Amino acid sequence: MNELAVADSELWIENHPLSEIRIGACAGLKRTVTKSDILLFAKVSGDVNPAHVDAAYAKSSQFGEIIAHGMLGGALISTVLGTRFPGPGTIYVGQTLKFLKPVHVGDTLTVSVTVTSIDAARRRVFLDTRCIDQEGAAVIEGQAEVLAPTEKLRIRRADLPEVLVADKTLRYEQLLAAARRLAPIRMAVVHPCSREALESAVDAARLGLIKPLLLGPAAKIGAVARQHGLDVGATPVVDVPHSHAAAAKAVELARSGEVDALMKGSLHTDELMSAVVAPQGGLRTGRRVSHVFVLDVPRYPKPLLITDAAVNVEPDLEAKADIVRNAIDLAHALGIARPKVALLSAVETVTPKLRSSIDAAALCKMAERGQITGGVLDGPLAFDNAVSEFAAKIKGIESEVAGQADVLVVPDIEAGNMLAKQLEYLADAQAAGIVLGARVPIVLTSRADSAHSRIASCAVALLLHHHLSRTA
Repeated sequence: MNELAVADSELWIENHPLSEIRIGACAGLKRTVTKSDILLFAKVSGDVNPAHVDAAYAKSSQFGEIIAHGMLGGALISTVLGTRFPGPGTIYVGQTLKFLKPVHVGDTLTVSVTVTSIDAARRRVFLDTRCIDQEGAAVIEGQAEVLAPTEKLRIRRADLPEVLVADKTLRYEQLLAAARRLAPIRMAVVHPCSREALESAVDAARLGLIKPLLLGPAAKIGAVARQHGLDVGATPVVDVPHSHAAAAKAVELARSGEVDALMKGSLHTDELMSAVVAPQGGLRTGRRVSHVFVLDVPRYPKPLLITDAAVNVEPDLEAKADIVRNAIDLAHALGIARPKVALLSAVETVTPKLRSSIDAAALCKMAERGQITGGVLDGPLAFDNAVSEFAAKIKGIESEVAGQADVLVVPDIEAGNMLAKQLEYLADAQAAGIVLGARVPIVLTSRADSAHSRIASCAVALLLHHHLSRTA
């Protein structure tokens, strides 16, 4: 039997025109089925059968786990025919398939095609198609008829379209799993007088993340709950007349240790933060208060922290040092033992024309002298050098941080806010937001934030509270 090579070149896809094809020739591929494969197939085909894409449904079904649609195996057969043998230029004419056994996530499939006959006059090639699993059991069997190419083709893989499939729930589920291993925290929810704010508190409590205390006009909170069918049950409510009073009461409870964290409800950020940073009776510590966005960016291989994008307008060097320290604390709470901190500027060289580049250099020296600990700092770095190893290599930057940053420290609030919102709205990033440096963590959400973001922010606050309690 004339067996063709199973593995392609890493750089090229090459076909086998009709003149090269012989009866008995075969080719194949081996592939382990992942959840991403199933999501991609569901997206392209429109088949969103919950047995294939919904983990909870699949677990409750007779199969006990997610099952790949049989046509996914058929798609792998098409992949062999179109990219390996006969390869580019092949036209699929017909296919018969028998689905003999279910395919599950984690199964390793070996797909093969073998030439059984050739009709040279009509350029038709007939092939047996077969798919077996890791146990050698037949999963799919059938026959294919294709119109073979007549010209030799060689195509660079880099010229082919790239498909990105991201599981938008994976890191969220991992975050919730980590948080659920810890005891829920007592959280004052400040003025939850909108559906989004109240629903977030109810959902976070249901998930075992928080024990909410609702602060605001009791009648208004009750009306919102009834209007939107939200069950606040026995959740305690502190009746105060308006949002300013709710913010003041929340800070008072945090100072006295009656709550472990705060969450912004349907009041303006400055109302809450004014009470938090008040010189008398606020929640200040020896650290500057700062904000961190925790982003899950589909094209980035790990969580990305951006600071400060919501509190400090134009921080000086001293403020930036605390902003970095706060971000390192949060990274530790999230399980990042030695966070890589990129200090952003417009360039990667120190220049007196850009204060951000001078601040970055000074912060690196502070870390070198032990004034900032717990992470590794580098800067100034432009954004591309911070997140892309390729960009850093092209520019000749050798750094432990470049291309692998865990934390991005921005020059000012405008740069940070625009960067975080661009990643969220143009790069489909999922965001959580939290304020650090105060006596307690503060969940700072926007009215436009999704329930997903609000719950994630509560989980981050829980992890941070327990981390700070252990390290105090």
